Amino acid sequence: MKARDLMTPNPECVTPNDSVMTAAQLMRDINVGVLPVVDDPSSRRLQGIITDRDITVRHVAEGHGQECSVGDHMTHGELETVRPEDDQEEVLKLMGQEQVRRIPVVDDENRLVGIIAQADIATKLGPREAEMVEDVIEQISEPARPER
Repeated sequence: MKARDLMTPNPECVTPNDSVMTAAQLMRDINVGVLPVVDDPSSRRLQGIITDRDITVRHVAEGHGQECSVGDHMTHGELETVRPEDDQEEVLKLMGQEQVRRIPVVDDENRLVGIIAQADIATKLGPREAEMVEDVIEQISEPARPER
């Protein structure tokens, strides 16, 4: 199976200039924990991601106000991504190694075409590849050491 078969195509996204509140409301409305961040809705070039955890830890816990933008709190830089033609083994290996629950799918020009979530792996591969899915979820879920 290829990444294109696992992904949710054309996911909702935000831009770095959108407010954190807008991102949080969109997450609530579509019942997701991550939104890809793109340069603009038409080109959809991936700039980063913002997660419900980013909003909680980087925004709320730090006491930031409503004026903050997604760009102030998103994860950016060297993001792990996959291509639509990547095999499921590559996707699962990367998710396990990097301990990420979601991974953006981009084309050759870094345009967002989809996202693969842990839930996609479980529902689309679980019935046929239960042991492989179990191994990946275990790797992703390995507890981190507190930074205190």
